[in-house]
Amino acid sequence: MTKLSVNLNKFALLRNARGTDFPNLVKMAERTIAAGAHGLTLHPRPDQRHARYSDVYDLSALLEKTPTVELNIEGNPIPEFLDIVEEVKPTQCTLVPDAPDQLTSDHGWNLREEEARLLPIIQGLQARGVRVSLFMETGLEQIDIAKSIGADRVELYTELYARAFGTSEEQEVFDRFRVAAGHAEELGLGVNAGHDLNLYNLGSFLSIPGILEVSIGHAIVVESFDYSYEETLRRYLGIIDKARND
Repeated sequence: MTKLSVNLNKFALLRNARGTDFPNLVKMAERTIAAGAHGLTLHPRPDQRHARYSDVYDLSALLEKTPTVELNIEGNPIPEFLDIVEEVKPTQCTLVPDAPDQLTSDHGWNLREEEARLLPIIQGLQARGVRVSLFMETGLEQIDIAKSIGADRVELYTELYARAFGTSEEQEVFDRFRVAAGHAEELGLGVNAGHDLNLYNLGSFLSIPGILEVSIGHAIVVESFDYSYEETLRRYLGIIDKARND
């Protein structure tokens, strides 16, 4: 079954905009869990403009009381980030090739250039019991390298799919993701997906079999203006349930 991991970064961004603790991230996490989400995601960046490193500790403490809900920490594996992940030991760490000043994630790893750096990082995280996912595009050779350096999963970067959705390019782009996901599964890699998935395009994407997790944040916050937060999460979970039963 596909799990929904809700990225809380946008709530952290709203909090930081006023220099207060409103909205409180732990309270939003509690509401997310109560609504039935299967996981929480945070992506602290070096400038901590939204999620802060302290938030990682707060959510980890919360989820100690709810062990069935997974914690996924995303980020570029700089030393400060890795120190926190190795201490907290989340269920999953998704390694993302973000530059320090990057607005949002906009590309996957080039593992031909980065495999030597990532191999010991992956091994170190796994030695602490952390599942490791790599943020990837759909190139099959790159997915082969992800397997060879020991990743547990790949997270397919889905912005290209989201931009093509509803256009004449949709089927061709969708097929790339379907082939990439199937190839990863054949290699024994788990497949996650994330970036610009929303209530309109998620159902079609989940016709790809075997997607283990979708990480969604920005769209959930925006769509909550229309439906309320809990109703928005209910709709996402409904889409996931329908995909499982189709």
